[in-house]
Amino acid sequence: MQRTPHFVLYIRDNQLGNARLGVVAAKRFAPRAATRNAIKRVSRELFRQSVLPCKDFLVRLSKPVNTKVGPATTAQLKRELRLELTLLFQGQAMVGSAP
Repeated sequence: MQRTPHFVLYIRDNQLGNARLGVVAAKRFAPRAATRNAIKRVSRELFRQSVLPCKDFLVRLSKPVNTKVGPATTAQLKRELRLELTLLFQGQAMVGSAP
């Protein structure tokens, strides 16, 4: 398990020949559907671009990222999400490539 300020990454071995991804973005942490969809989109994009070991990965939003008052998604929010998720996946890519 790895953490960033807003996400938790759970990892489990699988017997398949490829890595799999699950994304959980709860409504209580991201009240707007547009925000939840942006989180899922960014997660999937970074997952596809990463070279990861054959494991199951579950990305879970663990802290609020915005409220109903502000805009649903902004360029700044997407940059911050991308940075945090990149850190999670890069950490696993390095672990997976170690002999």
